[in-house]
Amino acid sequence: MLNNMTDCEDGEGGPNIQGDGNPKESSPFINSSAASDAEKSQQYDGKNMALFEEEMDTSPMVSSLLSTLANYSNLPTGSKEHEEAENNEEGSGARPSKKPVKAPQLGTLMGVYLPCIQNIFGVILFLRMTWMVGIGGVFGSFIIVFMCCSTTMLTAISMSAIATNGVVPAGGSYYMISRSLGPEFGGAVGICFYLGTTFAGAMYILGCIEILLIYIVPQAAIFKIEGLEGPEAEEALLNNMRVYGTIVLSFMALVVFVGVKYVNKLALVFLACVILSIVAVYGGVIKSAVEPPVFPVCLLGNRTLMSKVYDVCAKVIEIDNETITTKLWRSFCDSESLNATCDEYFNNNNVTEIQGIPGVTSGILAENLFGNYLEKGMILEKRGIASDVDPDSVSTSSNRYVQADITSFFTLLVGIYFPSVTGIMAGSNRSGDLRDAQKSIPIGTIAAITTTSTVYMSCVVLFGACIEGVVLRDKFGEGVNGNLVIGTLAWPSPWVIVFGSFFSTCGAGLQSLTGAPRLLQAISRDGIIPFLRVFGHGKANGEPTWALLLTASICEIGIIIASLDAVAPILSMFFLMCYMFVNLACALQTLLRTPNWRPRFKFYHWALSFLGMSLCLALMFICSWYYAIVAMGIATCIYKYIEFCGAEKEWGDGIRGISLSAARFALMRLEEGPPHTKNWRPQVLVLVSVDEEQNVEQPRLLSLTNQLKAGKGLTIVGTSVQGTFLDNYAEAQRADQSLRKLMETEKVKGFSQVVISSNLRDGTSHLIQVGGLGGLKHNTVMVSWPRNWKHPEYHQQFRNFIEVVRETTIASLALLVPKNISSYPSNGERFTEGHIDVWWIVHDGGMLMLLPFLLRQHKVWRKCRMRIFTVAQMDDNSIQMKKDLLTFLYHLRIDAEVEVVEMHDGDISAYTYEKTLIMEQRSQILKQMHLTKNEMEREIQSITDSSRGSIRRKNPSTLRPQHSGEEAAASVAESPEEESVAVSNPKQVQLIHTKNASTPTSPISPTAPAGGAAASADKKGADKGKTFLAATPEAGKDRFNMKPEWENLNQTDLRRMHTAMRLNEVITKKSKEAKLVLLNMPGPPKNRVGEENYMEFLEVLTEGLNRVLLVRGGGREVITIYS
Repeated sequence: MLNNMTDCEDGEGGPNIQGDGNPKESSPFINSSAASDAEKSQQYDGKNMALFEEEMDTSPMVSSLLSTLANYSNLPTGSKEHEEAENNEEGSGARPSKKPVKAPQLGTLMGVYLPCIQNIFGVILFLRMTWMVGIGGVFGSFIIVFMCCSTTMLTAISMSAIATNGVVPAGGSYYMISRSLGPEFGGAVGICFYLGTTFAGAMYILGCIEILLIYIVPQAAIFKIEGLEGPEAEEALLNNMRVYGTIVLSFMALVVFVGVKYVNKLALVFLACVILSIVAVYGGVIKSAVEPPVFPVCLLGNRTLMSKVYDVCAKVIEIDNETITTKLWRSFCDSESLNATCDEYFNNNNVTEIQGIPGVTSGILAENLFGNYLEKGMILEKRGIASDVDPDSVSTSSNRYVQADITSFFTLLVGIYFPSVTGIMAGSNRSGDLRDAQKSIPIGTIAAITTTSTVYMSCVVLFGACIEGVVLRDKFGEGVNGNLVIGTLAWPSPWVIVFGSFFSTCGAGLQSLTGAPRLLQAISRDGIIPFLRVFGHGKANGEPTWALLLTASICEIGIIIASLDAVAPILSMFFLMCYMFVNLACALQTLLRTPNWRPRFKFYHWALSFLGMSLCLALMFICSWYYAIVAMGIATCIYKYIEFCGAEKEWGDGIRGISLSAARFALMRLEEGPPHTKNWRPQVLVLVSVDEEQNVEQPRLLSLTNQLKAGKGLTIVGTSVQGTFLDNYAEAQRADQSLRKLMETEKVKGFSQVVISSNLRDGTSHLIQVGGLGGLKHNTVMVSWPRNWKHPEYHQQFRNFIEVVRETTIASLALLVPKNISSYPSNGERFTEGHIDVWWIVHDGGMLMLLPFLLRQHKVWRKCRMRIFTVAQMDDNSIQMKKDLLTFLYHLRIDAEVEVVEMHDGDISAYTYEKTLIMEQRSQILKQMHLTKNEMEREIQSITDSSRGSIRRKNPSTLRPQHSGEEAAASVAESPEEESVAVSNPKQVQLIHTKNASTPTSPISPTAPAGGAAASADKKGADKGKTFLAATPEAGKDRFNMKPEWENLNQTDLRRMHTAMRLNEVITKKSKEAKLVLLNMPGPPKNRVGEENYMEFLEVLTEGLNRVLLVRGGGREVITIYS
């Protein structure tokens, strides 16, 4: 066993973490292609494993599996790989050698805790935290910090659960979300996370430039701010930010392009700067309790003066008993003399000097407890000091005071502050470098968030307790000699904070420009967003060159915005959306109880994840509702794009679990009872046949299905393959692929189902019985009319068809039988005019009304008008019937033309007798004679020819009317063929079909069996189209001299043929040019005798019509007049 493990050590089992374009995630466990077939066979040689030899290709031995697991690695797509690739390139000579993979050695402190600390602490802490406390107050700021830190803590708990549920390769949150929620959500949130990281880089660069130009070297400004006021000064500052920001961005991008390893080596230096700066702040707080630093602030009345407008905080000073005006006087007055004209507010108020840092024991906390939100341009005023202001006077010296540069409000503070708590993914991004990722990620991340949250909350309180309110609200330190406000509190010198924050922002910007391109590269290589695939390529060592170029370009957008306060809410949106989906992923996995959901981190709960998700969503709209909508719009567009392009990825995501749970819930609800008539729609089972190559023989059936369904409801396309499951499984799979391909071509949304049966009849029966699931079952069956059913080789085909009709009747399923299906329009055709004719002969629950309405929703049939024909018997009032039908259609909200066709009882014509005679003779011959196919065809043809010839030899006689003159006039019509039959002596004709005859033709026969109800009802369709003549049996005997004679004909068949012929004539007359004819389909005979006759009846009924859709209802109402 040891030898075997040694042999397998070099096997590669790790999947390509960047995505290899395969539909499914690769696995090191089963079906691994690492070992060749020869190696696999050797694993079984000489071992007691012969019993499993045949399965060795799919089931590896345990020893091989464990060896593969031991060598399974998921290194991040970071600088480590690129450095190794560079080293391999440098060291590769003539012989390529594989370097052994070093085991990751980073622990919790160096691998997770410190990187998270470095990413969380950032520019906002140093540049905006004091201003936020001054504007929002200690109380409001504490709420903001608590809310944001709670959000990240809850997200970290969810992230820890996901990160410890298996190995998390590089990509951090993108990998976790995409593998938990699927490629659509993963791609959308991955792009959002990428954009957030990119804009974070822009924010860090802007912070770096702000520190450089305002606090370190103000004289380096290209656009001079001195002497400018208001908007001009603001524009000059923004232009400086744009110019220097672009220069710094270009330099940083160049550094990242040349060598990432230098960025990573400097990471500890940047981290040291951050920690040193924070320690300096705490040191300053402690010192302020004993000896507060001297940072005086000069007030005129209660207004804060800018440091540059005074040298001494006084209007005048006395030198050698002489009163001399100061620089402050000259700033507000028109001359240096004591009798100069000065600003009215300057004259009315005194100048006072207060300490900017009174210390933690001064009690200033009470004054700073509540917020003081300002409009743009408002002067910073100290609370509690009286001020003499003339409301009518206009201030002419506003540029001497410290003013608010933006309008502030609570939600703005949330948006600006939130980026300072991001960066919690740093540990999970390095999972490949960790010695024990499943232990280190939760502990390190939660410890880092706890530490940073404690620092932030304590800073809120300490800033409010140590620093004067007007200084806190002074964003750029204009009242304290241009010092960084947080620097005034620091010990031993403000420069510690200034340089510390400068280097930390530079480092954070470099880290963002390093991480964002690799995240984009990971998304691109996963192949879920096709147009991003170009960014998956890079240098020979894998460096994402194109991704870096795109990242720098997007980062430049943030630089052009130029305002730190405007950029911060943008990246807040993207990070909040990312965190929201991390929480959603954890909650879904927990609630769905996925079998693979077994995190090692146990301190999570779905309620916490939902709370975190709700907080993220709330913060998004609190920060900026329009930014939130834009961010969601971007994510939605990416989601729909990935869905539209059809991401061929299957990652076992939670959305599929939701779909399964929702489907199960919906199916259980459907089981509670049948759908209401208002909700009824045809759920169609389409029965198709396939040829020997497993291709569908009637593709237009699916075209008709698409036109009927328009993507709504259930569609199952089924076929059967003859044979056994073991022998014909491959054929069934090919048939299924053929069905799926045709469904995709015809845009039919539904499912395919193939069954294997010993004969096609049973296979079709199985489909009808077991199609669907639970309450989601088909209620309608569509099957094509059997072609060439009269030919002996298709004898079984029409018997199968009749069995389908019988089974749908028994199962109370509706049946649709399109005849001449090849002539039906494709989905690309358009009818610009024409009619859809409905022949409503018997009531079928409203199917005949509903189907044309559904068809006319499709663009193929949209311009066709609907006509409804119904049949009136002799006892019916046709005028009243038309009024009632119009009223009925009005209540159904269906627009259609209506016509009532009057059909009266008439004599059965000689032609009808002949047609029935031929039909029964053929049936008799087929049953009694066992002939070959060719002989059978010749025999049938000879009988048909001789019968027709004997008819045509006779001369037609005059027509004898059967009823009133009006009826006789209306009864003249043309025969569809040249087979009009007459007899020479009409007076001998006595076989007149009347109500008193033994074979009644009344509309409703009370003695008719239930199975023939539809057939007897079809007699309502008897029309006065043909002129009918009767003939005596003797005349028939003389004419045809064949057995059976006319008097021995089956009277039921005779009546049915009579009905079919009369109906066909009137339908042909009225609907010959219709684009589609829908009519009731008579029911099949209850017994097996006469099945050929049934097919003949239907053939006669539809003869001469191009497109016919025969419809049988399912025994329930499918349309209603009620809302």
